[in-house]
Amino acid sequence: MESAMPSIGTVGLWVPGMDLRPPAESAEAAAEIEALGYGALWLSEGLVRDPFMEAATLLGATRSLVVGTGIAVIWGRHPRVIRAQARALLDAHPGRFVLGLGTSHARMVEGVLGLRYERPLTALREHLDRLDEPDAVLRLAGIADGPEPRAPRVLAALGPRALDLARDRSAGAFSYLVTPEHTAEARAALGPDRLLIVEQAVVTGLGTDEARNRARGHIAGYLPAAPYRASWRRLGFGDADFADGGSDRLVHALVAIGEQEIAQRVNAHLAAGADHVCLQALPADPATLPLDQWRSLAHLSR
Repeated sequence: MESAMPSIGTVGLWVPGMDLRPPAESAEAAAEIEALGYGALWLSEGLVRDPFMEAATLLGATRSLVVGTGIAVIWGRHPRVIRAQARALLDAHPGRFVLGLGTSHARMVEGVLGLRYERPLTALREHLDRLDEPDAVLRLAGIADGPEPRAPRVLAALGPRALDLARDRSAGAFSYLVTPEHTAEARAALGPDRLLIVEQAVVTGLGTDEARNRARGHIAGYLPAAPYRASWRRLGFGDADFADGGSDRLVHALVAIGEQEIAQRVNAHLAAGADHVCLQALPADPATLPLDQWRSLAHLSR
């Protein structure tokens, strides 16, 4: 029995590398994000600390902020462990945790995690099958009288088959590095009753050249990843757009620069069918938090 999806508002924040900071600093940042009025905070896969443990820290430091994994990769995680971690967060903080799962890409899974990456959609489908099995340990202990409550979940999805899986096996989809055109296609694939969460990279508070360089540096890091290139090809981009750190056309389509353009892009995603847009403000250094950008964009969440 999956718990109801909490109210997350229309605008939240996607914060990568939160686990690179001391826990006290992460907790303080979460408290400010809540005070600024953002609907949800989404954590990427942890590099230093597990995102489920990080979520516990952030939930404990806030009163109403919804925290979600956006996304936790399935490779190397036993479904029963994920279920237990999500259940613990749900029990301690009812209605405030969303389980986001996905397969990521080979560069992350093999290059960073050191695990084998193959047949990702099949692996995710099988992972969900096991995740949804009754908990054998509870049944052996004689304490599982009925369906156990599970955290609401969303699946990372870019292509048509992944979106179909998200529609059929979860509360909705989480997309990353996409355009409003992709959002419209995703909404059509999901149908009207599934949640669509869209990440939007942004830069504000900088001069034009510096902002564009920061945006291009961000996109360049994803150019080798096959799932993103395939997604962009479906949107009409080609080899010329993937050369030399990404074309101006590709960078502009994926990263919104300046408050006016950011507001327009958020509205475009919402008009195309997104339920929630999570802003990823790009800092100068991944080890720092873009607090000034969060503060300047907080009005979009109201």
